[in-house]
Amino acid sequence: MIRKLIAAGALVAAMTAPALADPIEGNWKTKSGETAAISACGNSYCVKLRTGAHAGKQIGKMKPDGNKYSGTITDPAKDKTYSGSATLSGNTLKMRGCVLGVLCRSENWAKM
Repeated sequence: MIRKLIAAGALVAAMTAPALADPIEGNWKTKSGETAAISACGNSYCVKLRTGAHAGKQIGKMKPDGNKYSGTITDPAKDKTYSGSATLSGNTLKMRGCVLGVLCRSENWAKM
């Protein structure tokens, strides 16, 4: 009986504990100095600008694969969406956008 109560208590604790956030989640300082917020949205992570001329605009959506992510990234000034990827290394996020998988541009973001 005591074992069942302990097991039931452990199950309740596990169900009510907050889920661990993915390391990509949070606020990031972009190359241009703006703040981008990355948060879970479904089974992906959405990238939304918090500051600057395009504040409030979603500029990306990435699916996780270990410490790498892939999806789309949008240049908010040109309003063009590209194939995108991100690689997390400590407090640095390397963002990369490509046209046809050949013409690519990368920049590093810093975790705030």
